[in-house]
Amino acid sequence: MQQMLKQAQKMQQQIAKAQAELAEAEVTGTAGGGLVTATVTGSGEVKGIKIDPKAVDPDDVETLEDLVVAALHNASEAARELTEQKMGPVTGGMGGLGLPGF
Repeated sequence: MQQMLKQAQKMQQQIAKAQAELAEAEVTGTAGGGLVTATVTGSGEVKGIKIDPKAVDPDDVETLEDLVVAALHNASEAARELTEQKMGPVTGGMGGLGLPGF
């Protein structure tokens, strides 16, 4: 029982470390061939959006909106993949323990 408790505490520490690393990591997603770039943390917090002036057409705002959504989706996917890389070895097939991205 004591050994199981120590293993659980070690896993908890590893999870906390991985979560801290994810919160600090930044990933980007792009759309429109790089016209729109979204930056998010590994935990999914949106940090910034960059829009190339070529993407701005006052007569076609919907395309720009679609590009922003696509860039955010792409960045979120990159964050999910990063989460799997960081948390997968720690959780060892335990279903992600309810963590984002699992």
